[in-house]
Amino acid sequence: MSQARSPAIDMESMMIVGTVKEIKNHEYRVGLTPESVHELAAHGHAVLVESGAGEGIGANDALYERAGATIVAAAAEVFAKVEMIVKVKEPQPVERAMLRPGQILYTYLHLAPDPEQTRDLIASGATCIAYETVTDAAGGLPLLKPMSQVAGRMSIQAGATALEKANGGRGVLLGGVPGVLPAKVAVIGGGVVGFNAAQMAAGLGADVTILDRNPEVLEKLGIHFEARAKTRFSNRANLAECVAEADLVIGAVLIPGAATPKLVSADMLKSMKKGAVLVDVAIDQGGCFETSHATTHADPTYIVEGIVHYCVANMPGAVARTSTYALNNVTLPHALRIADLGWKAALARDPHLLAGLNVWEGKVTYRAVADDLGLPYTAADEAIA
Repeated sequence: MSQARSPAIDMESMMIVGTVKEIKNHEYRVGLTPESVHELAAHGHAVLVESGAGEGIGANDALYERAGATIVAAAAEVFAKVEMIVKVKEPQPVERAMLRPGQILYTYLHLAPDPEQTRDLIASGATCIAYETVTDAAGGLPLLKPMSQVAGRMSIQAGATALEKANGGRGVLLGGVPGVLPAKVAVIGGGVVGFNAAQMAAGLGADVTILDRNPEVLEKLGIHFEARAKTRFSNRANLAECVAEADLVIGAVLIPGAATPKLVSADMLKSMKKGAVLVDVAIDQGGCFETSHATTHADPTYIVEGIVHYCVANMPGAVARTSTYALNNVTLPHALRIADLGWKAALARDPHLLAGLNVWEGKVTYRAVADDLGLPYTAADEAIA
């Protein structure tokens, strides 16, 4: 049940919040569900929603209106009127051109491998808070986690489909059948993506090996999976051996906010079985295979050296309803605090939310982004001083 706006909050501090229809290729998620709109409205905030924004999750304009939103015809009107834009994917060039100084952008950004977007956000003067670098007390990335869970699970579905002969793959069934060995799956990275990928692959009966450099992570994975999956320390020799033997390789490496290291080189592809599949879940941060480049749901795969590459940069967009609701569960509490308190006070009170500040008043405020792109770095603390 929605909670009424706290009487301690000055009603004059109402913020105008908005969301728009995502325009990235085959992106069906939406920044705010009708339920999230209802919560914002209950806190006294005005919410503008572009007509049709929720179609991809089965939420029509009438549902948003009943939740308290005002429906507007075009994204330009939302950008022109709102103080905070809540999205899912990074703003596309046409959207970046509509941002203005002081406006709050709250969405996934993945700036490190995207200098063009970073330049545009710097030029906009907007305050840009990235879901993927917001932290929690345990050192995790709570706004990235649900999409990592979805992407990890989807990576096995996508990989299994790509392995089919008609799709360029080896013609191998992940779980095999009685009398025929299952496919070998190598998962590079034992974090949230890797764990969920390994869970799905093991559940289908595949021969799964998870590689990671953290002994504690390997121990936890070993305890969880027992005999259902193997673990190996990720050094060059072990990685090369596992990649050469695998039918399916899942790239699940993450360095928060930074470009992903290229762990699988172009030369390593020559050692792989023809028709083997690489699924690069790290493609949002530049990818962990040297031969990776971003693809779309419309054209998800390509072949290099006989190896099928699946590098869709918005995998969870294909299961938009599940993904949107999972994402809103974790993004809405911060959106409410930003709207209730204003972004400066909200970030000053919560160092974990402050970690999400990537660009402010033309300055890069996340060190990994500044370092990777060779840009000057300004500490996020300066923004709230």
